[in-house]
Amino acid sequence: MSVPAILWLRQDLRLEDNPALQAASSNPLIALYIWDEKDPRSPGGASRWWLHKSLYVLKQSYEERGVQFIFRRGNPLDVLKKLVDETKACSIYWNRCYEPYAIKRDQEIKSYFKEKNLLCQSFKGVLLIEPWEVHTKSKEPYRVFTPFWKSLQSSSFSRPLPTPRLQGWKTQVASESLEEWGLLPILWGKGLEQIWQPGEKQAHVKLKQFLKDKVEDYACKRDYPSENITSLLSPHLHWGEITPLQIWNCVSYAHGEKAIPFLRQLGWREFSYHLLFHFPELPSKPMRSSFVHIPWEVDLEALKAWQKGQTGYPLVDAGMRELWQTGGMHNRVRMIVASFLVKDLLLPWQLGEEWFWDTLVDADLANNAVNWQWVAGCGADAAPYYRIFNPVLQSQRFDPQGAYIKQWIPELKDLNPPHIHCPWQAPSEILHKAKVKLGVTYPFPIVDHALARKRALAAFRIVSP
Repeated sequence: MSVPAILWLRQDLRLEDNPALQAASSNPLIALYIWDEKDPRSPGGASRWWLHKSLYVLKQSYEERGVQFIFRRGNPLDVLKKLVDETKACSIYWNRCYEPYAIKRDQEIKSYFKEKNLLCQSFKGVLLIEPWEVHTKSKEPYRVFTPFWKSLQSSSFSRPLPTPRLQGWKTQVASESLEEWGLLPILWGKGLEQIWQPGEKQAHVKLKQFLKDKVEDYACKRDYPSENITSLLSPHLHWGEITPLQIWNCVSYAHGEKAIPFLRQLGWREFSYHLLFHFPELPSKPMRSSFVHIPWEVDLEALKAWQKGQTGYPLVDAGMRELWQTGGMHNRVRMIVASFLVKDLLLPWQLGEEWFWDTLVDADLANNAVNWQWVAGCGADAAPYYRIFNPVLQSQRFDPQGAYIKQWIPELKDLNPPHIHCPWQAPSEILHKAKVKLGVTYPFPIVDHALARKRALAAFRIVSP
C-alpha cells in the first residue's frame, strides 16, 4: 500500500512555480496548512483576512486535482508528528521561511524527523536568491542596497516551474474547518472585500494588467498616489500566490530596460529578507544601536490621531484612512506618514511598525521592519536622520490637485489647491464655502511642522556620527 508525502504550505499558497510541490508530487499527496499557535508574530487582522480568503481558494484548487487539503492548528512539530503517525507518511516537504522564529522552528522539525529516518526537504520558494548566497567582497552581509542590487542583477535565474501532475492520497484524513479559526476581522472585512481578490489566479491577473497598462509609465508616475500606477502585487507576493521569479521573468522579458525601476522594488524586497536573515532583531531593535538613546515622546493621543487619520495634515490623514479602509497604502504615502510619526510626533518607529503589521494586507516582517528603520534613519542604507518630510510640500508635489486627498477625506472635497494641502491657512470665506469647520469637521494640525522639525533635529543629533 502506498504511503503519502506531506506538503506543508506556509507562504507559498499556489500551484505554479512551487519547488516543494514539485518534489512532493512523485508521491500520493496530502496538502497541509498549520495555524501555528506558537508563532510570536502571527498575522495581524488584515493579513488574517487575506489568509482566510487565499486558503479557501487554494483548497479548491488542490481538491479539483484530487488532493486533500487539510487544516490543523497547534505547535507545528506536534501537528506533524500526529499526522505522520496517522498516515505513515514517508516524507515532508516545504518552502523555506526566513523569519527568525520560523528558521529555528523548521530546524527543530528537521532534526526531529531526521532522527526518525523520515525525509524532510525544504526549498527556495519565496525569494530570487537565498540570503546566504550573496555577500560583500569581505564576506560580510550587505548593508547598502546599491551593491546588493548590482549583485542581484548579475545573478542568473532558472525558469519558473509548471504545475506538476498531482495524485492525492485516497484515505481520508481529519481536518479542522477554516471557518473555526475565526480569521475574518469584524471591523474592516467588507472594505477589504471591495478592493482585493486573494488567490493565485488573481495574482496573475494583476501581473498581466500591470504589464499591459502600467509598467511603461511606472518610472515617471509611481510617486503620485492618484495615478493608480502601482502593481498591487505585494500581498500576493507575501503569501506566495505568485513568486518573484515569475514576476522577474515576465517583466524583464517583456519590457527590458524600461522595467528596471519596477524590478528594483523586487530587489528591495530581497534586500529586506537578506537583512532580516543576518540581523534577526531587526523588527524590534534599531540596527544603529545609538538610536536606543533617542528621547522619544509618549503621547498616546497623538498616536491615536495618526492611526485614525486625524492629524490635521491632509496627505497624512488620507494615507492613514486609505490604510484603514483598504488594508493598503501607496508607497510614497507610506514614507510620508512614517516620517510624520517618527519625526513630527517623535514617537518610536516600533509603534508604526506594529500598526502597519495589523492593518496592512501585505504586512511582511522583513519589508515592514526594514522600511520603518529606513525612514527613522536607524537601519541599513537608511535615510539620514535629518531627512524630515514636510507633509505640505509633499502634498503639493505628489498630489498637486488634491485628487488623492479628496478620495479619502470627503470632508475636504470642496477645497481646492492651494488650500486643500493646508486648510488651516485658508481664508475663513474659503473654508465656509467648502463647508469646512476646522476643529469640528476636520481637525487643526496636532503639531506645527516647523517646530516639530526643530524638536526632531535636536533629539536625533545625539545619534549623529
